[in-house]
Amino acid sequence: MVHVLSRSETPANPATPEPKPRLAAGKSVAFIIPVRHPANARDWPRLIERLSETMRSIAAQRSPDWLCVIVANREAQLPELPAGFFAVRVDLPPNPLYEMDHSNREAIYEAVRTDKGRRVLAGMLAARGARFFMVVDDDDFVSRDIVSFAEGQPDLPGWYVDHGYLWSEGSSFLMRQSGFNRLCGTSHLVRADLYELPERAEDAPIDWVKAMMGSHIKIESILRARGCALQPLPFAGAIYRVGHGEAHSRSKGVLRAHLLNRETLSHPRRLLRNALCLRRLDYARRAQFGMEM
Repeated sequence: MVHVLSRSETPANPATPEPKPRLAAGKSVAFIIPVRHPANARDWPRLIERLSETMRSIAAQRSPDWLCVIVANREAQLPELPAGFFAVRVDLPPNPLYEMDHSNREAIYEAVRTDKGRRVLAGMLAARGARFFMVVDDDDFVSRDIVSFAEGQPDLPGWYVDHGYLWSEGSSFLMRQSGFNRLCGTSHLVRADLYELPERAEDAPIDWVKAMMGSHIKIESILRARGCALQPLPFAGAIYRVGHGEAHSRSKGVLRAHLLNRETLSHPRRLLRNALCLRRLDYARRAQFGMEM
């Protein structure tokens, strides 16, 4: 069951029908942020802090022609939602296979795709009036040029983020990353009609939900096969926050993963290549991605 709220997490009177805001009609971009079940979070207050930073990034868009839907369980505490942000409440169970290990990784991936896909679908159904959808992980950052770029080309199928940045919390450096769309879920801006949304969530085949909404790996090939190939975004579109305690992929920090490890240090050319990808997280880049100054 899905509930749409405009600002607070729960209505003042549970017996009163919940307000249904008029979402997305005529908007160029609807950002969809799926938030895991609280039982799948190690540190919920810190997760909320990162979510607030992601919201700040989205709110920094140069164009106002957007909205953002945050999909979370009814019982999950969320930050105060400013103008342009809406909460969609779902009654989905915790993911029993959320923790990443090496015992059965494919089963874990399938469970994550199912859970994330259902949450993304709920958000898209609430915001079906938008021209484009962009799914954003709850700890990442997006370029402030996303909406203004999309609204100027409303008839194209969409774009994938080919170049972005990796960032470890607290670091003064970013690492420029090509093939960003193969690493990070915050990497696709897709025309909404190409999702072929059903009227109701329960009408959606689960395999379709997992492939189109629960994974950032398959959607490009699916759309290409339909003659609706996505184009590479011509600028760095997002920052993938890596190496923190709530990172589901158990990603390592930038320096540890790409510079200060035995494998890289033993290959000088690779070390040099990675070092040349480092960029200072200066005022201009913070402004570009709506990060706190």
